[in-house]
Amino acid sequence: MLKRRSFTASTAGLAALLAAPRAWSQPGGSDQTVRIIVPFPAGGPADIVGRLLARALATQLGQNFVVENRAGAGGVIGVEAVARARPDGTVLGIGSSGALSVLPNLMPQMPYQVERDIQPISLAISVPQVLAVHPAVPANSVAELVALARRRPGALAFASSGSGNSLHLAAELFRARAGGIELLHVPYRGAAPAVTDLVAGQVQMMFGDVPVMLPHVRSGSIRALAVTAAERSPALPDVPTMAEAGVSGVESESYYGLIGPSGMPADRIAVLHRAVRDALQDPATRQPLLLQGGRLIGNSPEEFAAHIRREATKWAEVIRISGAKLE
Repeated sequence: MLKRRSFTASTAGLAALLAAPRAWSQPGGSDQTVRIIVPFPAGGPADIVGRLLARALATQLGQNFVVENRAGAGGVIGVEAVARARPDGTVLGIGSSGALSVLPNLMPQMPYQVERDIQPISLAISVPQVLAVHPAVPANSVAELVALARRRPGALAFASSGSGNSLHLAAELFRARAGGIELLHVPYRGAAPAVTDLVAGQVQMMFGDVPVMLPHVRSGSIRALAVTAAERSPALPDVPTMAEAGVSGVESESYYGLIGPSGMPADRIAVLHRAVRDALQDPATRQPLLLQGGRLIGNSPEEFAAHIRREATKWAEVIRISGAKLE
């Protein structure tokens, strides 16, 4: 059974509420609650993004925003709820790379079509993955890891949070770009048990989102070798990019942005986009998001839609080459 948790975004106080601009109009008036559906459990990167945006939007728009966690199927269940909502702006969601760009290439029967049913509003943050190994692995660099994999084909096991998700595909992309090295895939039901087994040495390596892996890297329980971004992560400034480490073309980031159902009025889309953009410049939102180790973006609805399409095209090719399938 799915567990739902609700979080009421606080405003900056009665004075700020009364002074807030009334450009945002809803059926039933400005006191109507807006739900932001987070399609993952509480506590993860998507949940953090959703709660920070809910608080910022409540303050800016003078309206109550709540977060509803509706997890399942790699984010598909929550995004489906957004797609089926009335397009009046009272139901929004956090869209992620998996549910918008990866899984549409893997699921034979998606319950929604992204371009038909989803309205991108603004891409908030893009979080890279980090390639990490257990300290017992005799590799202190990507080059040494690739050499080890070539000497021992299939002996290195990599964990993922499930077959066909972005962490699995990041490893498949790395495997292909590193010359087709042989690695053993061990899928888990979520990132938490995968990281637990990596720390315990049950698997040798893993690609994981920076905020999930960061505490273990800092504690020394795993060793970071490279990040899957064009630039180094501010959270791991001493860790090279994959290109710097000698394997080019391995760029993989988990993105999170605000979405709504298709058919929303243009004026409401514009107000929400401006609010997200402004929130990302506010230290109260900006600093906690930067701690996630990603890039803050805040682009336009059109730019967000184009990003979703580019990522879908990229992952479709990785899926074709790797033969990745859902569990």
